Amino acid sequence: MGGAAGAADAAIGDYTEIDLAGTFTLTSPGNKLKLPIALPGDVHSALLAAGEIPDPYFGENETEVMWVNRTPWTVERKFKATPAEIDGYLTLTLENVDCIATVFLNGEAIAETQNQFIRYDIDVTGKLKAGTNTLRLEFAVTRDVARARAKAHPFPLPFTNNYLSNGLEGVHMNFVRKAACHAGWDWGICLMPTGVYGRMAIRRSRLARQESVTVEQAHGKKSVELSITTRVFAFAEGTVELTQEIDGQKLVDKLAVRPGENVFTHNVTIRNPRLWWPNGQGEQPLYELWTTLDGELTKRRIGLRKLEWIVDKDEIDHSFKVRVNGRDITMFGANWIPADAIPSRITPEVIRDLLDSARAVNMNMLRVWGGGQYEPDCFYEICDELGLLVWHDFMFSCMSYPSNREFLADVRTEVTQQVRRLNHHASIAIWCGDNEVIGSIQWYSETKSDPARYIANYDRLNSMLGDIVADEDPSRRFWPSSPSLGYLDFSDGWHSDTRGDMHYWSVWHEAKDFSAYRDVNPRFASEFGFQSFTSMNVIETFARPEDMNPTSPVMEAHQRNTGGNSRILETMTRYFRFPADFEKMVFLSQIQQGLAIKTAIEYWRSTKPRCMGTLYWQINDIYPVASWSSLDYGGQWKLLHYMAKRFFAPINVVAVPDGGTLLLKAINDTASKAEIALEVRAVDAAGKARVIATARVKTNPDKAVVATKVRLGDLGPNEFLFFSWTAEDGRPLGENDYFPKAYKAYDIASARVKANWSGSDEAPVLTLTADKPAMFVTATVDVPGYFSDNAVTLVPGREVKLSFTPRRGAVVSRDALAGSLKLGHLRETY
Repeated sequence: MGGAAGAADAAIGDYTEIDLAGTFTLTSPGNKLKLPIALPGDVHSALLAAGEIPDPYFGENETEVMWVNRTPWTVERKFKATPAEIDGYLTLTLENVDCIATVFLNGEAIAETQNQFIRYDIDVTGKLKAGTNTLRLEFAVTRDVARARAKAHPFPLPFTNNYLSNGLEGVHMNFVRKAACHAGWDWGICLMPTGVYGRMAIRRSRLARQESVTVEQAHGKKSVELSITTRVFAFAEGTVELTQEIDGQKLVDKLAVRPGENVFTHNVTIRNPRLWWPNGQGEQPLYELWTTLDGELTKRRIGLRKLEWIVDKDEIDHSFKVRVNGRDITMFGANWIPADAIPSRITPEVIRDLLDSARAVNMNMLRVWGGGQYEPDCFYEICDELGLLVWHDFMFSCMSYPSNREFLADVRTEVTQQVRRLNHHASIAIWCGDNEVIGSIQWYSETKSDPARYIANYDRLNSMLGDIVADEDPSRRFWPSSPSLGYLDFSDGWHSDTRGDMHYWSVWHEAKDFSAYRDVNPRFASEFGFQSFTSMNVIETFARPEDMNPTSPVMEAHQRNTGGNSRILETMTRYFRFPADFEKMVFLSQIQQGLAIKTAIEYWRSTKPRCMGTLYWQINDIYPVASWSSLDYGGQWKLLHYMAKRFFAPINVVAVPDGGTLLLKAINDTASKAEIALEVRAVDAAGKARVIATARVKTNPDKAVVATKVRLGDLGPNEFLFFSWTAEDGRPLGENDYFPKAYKAYDIASARVKANWSGSDEAPVLTLTADKPAMFVTATVDVPGYFSDNAVTLVPGREVKLSFTPRRGAVVSRDALAGSLKLGHLRETY
């Protein structure tokens, strides 16, 4: 410990760090492979780079690479350290180790890891040497460990049936702390990756290291009081210097520490604060907080906002809504799953692209789903920037989990660390115990046969999660589960719509008509969805021409929900004339997916203030697959995403059937009152149109109001409704339509859609017109990006102007866009 004693006498601010990220050597005791692997990173990426495995996403290669997750792997690297770099107290920090590994330093076993979601801070003082050192991680086979633990458990805990897609054997993922969807899901491939995805560093401290910084806010009329709690781990008794800097204020404190965890709280007042608002409701100013401990600097950005969940008794049952800075705000958004099944591909650029697309369609909330992972820091930082609130599940989903002392202790460390890591983010809106775990007791024969035991087992874990939130982040609400009816209410949250949040899956899983969405009236719809095929250019990345048939083995391998392709096609026959070829079928599947979610969200928004949140399943894909997503794998917009921009429009008009009458209801989700002018046309699908109603209506943010009514009996057999609304100054605000019958029942004329480009390369504009009514007119180009609208209804005499936004640094020119432009619409599908 001579080095440590020397460090205690060193000058304050003498913190250094050895970054261990870089090239390791990958080996396995079971084969002769010896390959480079980049860490942070994963084994699959290393094997792909070396040409040892085929692309797991192509064809049916999933089974060809299954041997990778059945193999124990070892990673090792040598690194150099100078005498100065090891003269102090040393911590080996490993984040996101996936997941069961023995850690060796210079041949000595120094730690065991078993939880992907824990940051391991390992004291390695005196264990490094000047010169060359060796770090090695030996990974166990996770599925084997999980199986052994399940077998040893005193009563059965079945794993989710979602792992059984495509005939896979499944993994007991409830016995290991790793992203559950790594073993596959009903939208996900089974890869079971291995690796390290986060920070890898040797941290040299004079006396103590930073553990966490959390921030609580108390809002006054013209000020916000910040309570900044810093946790410091001290290796020995002594004095440290701790500095907090924010908004031009600097607090410097010399503090006595004792060995172990030390907790310090500092208060800072921000006067005349600039408040943070969700997307669409105001700006997102962020204050930078710098925390320095003896030279160890951590930067965090703080958004000042008061967020409350209003769960109060009302005339229906109980409300369930978000109030930000005193204003009730309807939540628009979707559910988020990990951005890729191969962890190395989850980069800040990929995450920003997906989140930019969420903001672009008026979303203000994403739900981080409990079968995935706690996301990297950049995810929450970008959500803060973009005004995207986060409903955050803890990582438990769709099955029962152990509640023995060892498991609970491990989870306590996990959840405590994660809540402390994320507490300061303005975007974190709620902590939720799990996804569908309490409901899953009714899914399996083992749990159904003894529900009292499994409810007691559930409560041990769930109550602990609530207690952690109460202790660590008391200003945020803990919600026991999604769906849930409330505290200690273990009843059915899937079908009760008077309180809490609701998952409504009857349209997809029970094959009900889209109109069934109007049979329920949720207070907050946190999960619901309808599938489509992924886009043609994405299908071409995993299927050969001969595979492009919905019942081919490859297309069925890229459909993880049992019977999913059949359900897409059966639904298609209900609403549309059957498509002429495979490409048109893919296009039509995306039209009907958008129509399903549009039906749900427009109706639920029309019930405001009863329903104050709609989060559809799901925004993104983990690999190229038929799924419920509105963004293709890779971030390209599907038609649902374009439609989301319209059905999430802040000021909207929607059609609500009410017997033989159609109510046109105006919805205002801005902060201010608004007056709109509405024009309603009856349009014959063969071409003619007539104005049948006009109205001026005053709207306020409190509730949806009826703007006008239309008798459905007044429409001809081939007519549909097309309506548009403008602001008081005549500025167009939106357009919508309503078809009283299935699209297949209409005699739709063959329209000629014309496209004309104007504007500069920097701001190209596409103008679309049609000589006959054309539905779901869609423009696509080869340049990565999205149009300002798409899947639009064109009626004669009206033009639609579309701008184009490139994605991920794509270079745009008008000629490049025009050269690859393709147009499609409903009539062309048959």
